Amino acid sequence: MNKIKLTIATTDYDHFRDFRTGAVQAEGIEHIWLTLGHHEIFSRFTFNREWDVTELSFAKFAAQVTRANPDIIGLPVFASRLFRFGSFYVNRNSGIKTAADLKGKSIGSPEWAHTAAVYMRGWLHHEAGVRLEDVHWYQAGANEAGRIEKVELNLPPGVTLTRVADKSLSEMIASGEIDCALIARPPNSFLAGHPDVVRLFPNFPELEERHFARTKVFPIMHVIAIKREIIEAHPWAARNLYNAFNESKRRSVERLLDPAVSRYPLPWLPTYARKMRYLFGGDPYPFGIEENRPTLELFLQYTFEQGIAHRHAKPEEIFPPGIMAPVKI
Repeated sequence: MNKIKLTIATTDYDHFRDFRTGAVQAEGIEHIWLTLGHHEIFSRFTFNREWDVTELSFAKFAAQVTRANPDIIGLPVFASRLFRFGSFYVNRNSGIKTAADLKGKSIGSPEWAHTAAVYMRGWLHHEAGVRLEDVHWYQAGANEAGRIEKVELNLPPGVTLTRVADKSLSEMIASGEIDCALIARPPNSFLAGHPDVVRLFPNFPELEERHFARTKVFPIMHVIAIKREIIEAHPWAARNLYNAFNESKRRSVERLLDPAVSRYPLPWLPTYARKMRYLFGGDPYPFGIEENRPTLELFLQYTFEQGIAHRHAKPEEIFPPGIMAPVKI
C-alpha cells in the first residue's frame, strides 16, 4: 500500500518532536510538517484550510466542528494544556480582591473565542457567582492593537461585548480603562513591572491544584484537527495518527522523568515531573476521550453557553467514530 501524504502544522512541542522528526512513524502515512507560531497556524487554517492536520485553539475548533456539516473533525490529541487561575490580571486601583468583586466590572480578553477565557468565564459564571451578563466584556489584542475574532459568534442574551481596535489589553489594564484582563500570557505591562497591574490570584498554583483534585478538569487549550475528507477517504488514518502522537508524547514524558536524559536545563524538574505523574494518576498529560471526559464535557458545555459552539456537542461527536476502540492482546 502506498503511503498517504499529509501536511501537518503545529508549534514546536517536545511531546510532538519524535513524530515530527520521524523517530516515531504513523503507519501508512508520510508527512510534511510545518513548524509555525500557533497564532499563524490558527489563522491560516481557520480562514484558508492550508494543511491537512493542524494544531487548533480548542475554542475555535469547537466553533467550527459544531457547524452543520463540518469539514473538520478532531483527534483526541492535545497540543497545549494549562490551568488558568493565573490568567486574571487586575488594575490595583479597581479594588478587586476576590472573584466576586468582578461583578459589575469590565474584563478584556484577546478574543471571545479565546480558550483560556472560555474556561475562566465559565468558572466565574458557575462557581464564583459572576454571571456572563454581570460583566462588561471587551475584546482587543493582548499586547498589540488590531486582533480580530476569527469565528462567528452568537452571544447569549444580556451579554455586552465591546471591541477595541486601536488599543491593547496591556495598555487598557495599565491605564484602568478596563478593570481586569483575562489573558493566556502575562500582558507586557505586567512583565514590565507596572505598579498597578497585578495578578488577582497570586497563589494560582495552589488554587489550580485544588480545583483539579476536586473536578479532574485539566484544561485543554489546543487540540489536533484534521480535514474530514481525509478520514472519509482513509478511515484508518485517524487511529494511526493518534497512535503516533501518543507514542511521541510517551517518549517525551519519559525523558522528562529521567534526570539522566532530561532536555531541559532546570534543577529538580524531573522531581517535579514525578510529582505530577503521581497527582495525575500515572499519566500527567493524557490523550484520549475517556481519560479527559470531565474536561471535554465541561468545555463543550461552556462553549455552547457562551455562544461559540453552534450546539451542545458530546465528546464522541467531535472525534472520529470508534477512534478509541480498545486493542487488547
